[in-house]
Amino acid sequence: MSSEPPPGSGQQPPEDDPFRKQPPPSEGEGTGPPYGDQPPYGGQPPPYGGGPYGGDPYGGSGGPADPLAGMPPLADSGKRTLARIIDMILVGVVVWLLTWGFGVTEYDVDTDQVEYGKSFVQSLVAAVLFIGYDTVMTARTGQTLGKKLLNMRTANLDNGATPSVQASLIRASVLWIPFAFCCACIWTVICGGWSFFDKPYKQGLHDKAAKTVVVSTGN
Repeated sequence: MSSEPPPGSGQQPPEDDPFRKQPPPSEGEGTGPPYGDQPPYGGQPPPYGGGPYGGDPYGGSGGPADPLAGMPPLADSGKRTLARIIDMILVGVVVWLLTWGFGVTEYDVDTDQVEYGKSFVQSLVAAVLFIGYDTVMTARTGQTLGKKLLNMRTANLDNGATPSVQASLIRASVLWIPFAFCCACIWTVICGGWSFFDKPYKQGLHDKAAKTVVVSTGN
């Protein structure tokens, strides 16, 4: 059975992904590191060897390998936060317009009684739109609009490729379901803010669930 995505899905086959990491060059093909002379981890050796979740990322049997070898530098967590805010504003406006147009905004109050049914509907609309937006954009190019504006992209940690639809859906669900239904501000701080302290891959909790990282694509 072919592993290529179905026609019209918008996702490139893994072997055609221009961002996918390539195996190290064979002997005599050049020794320079990719993306200039900047070594991973700011010149420090990797904290541990092997692939990010076990095994050599290139499938070799030699010594330990750095999972980030062959990828651009990890994106700054502050820029990631700004990109997320941009995405939240863009999708949030669409959510508000849809729910306002159908009269289901969560701010409707009838005397002393809050319309909880309307609040739930708006949360459901928000969850569907945020998850759909994040999943489609990430699976297509690894970039939401916010990430594209700030020169970042989401990549598989093991091979640098654009995440699959399944990985993108897992990532988006972990990020947006709690946001929409129960603890928007707290969950956003915990899930996204995790990247400020996570070492060595700067992963948010949604990245850990999907086994992804966010890398820079330019200045």
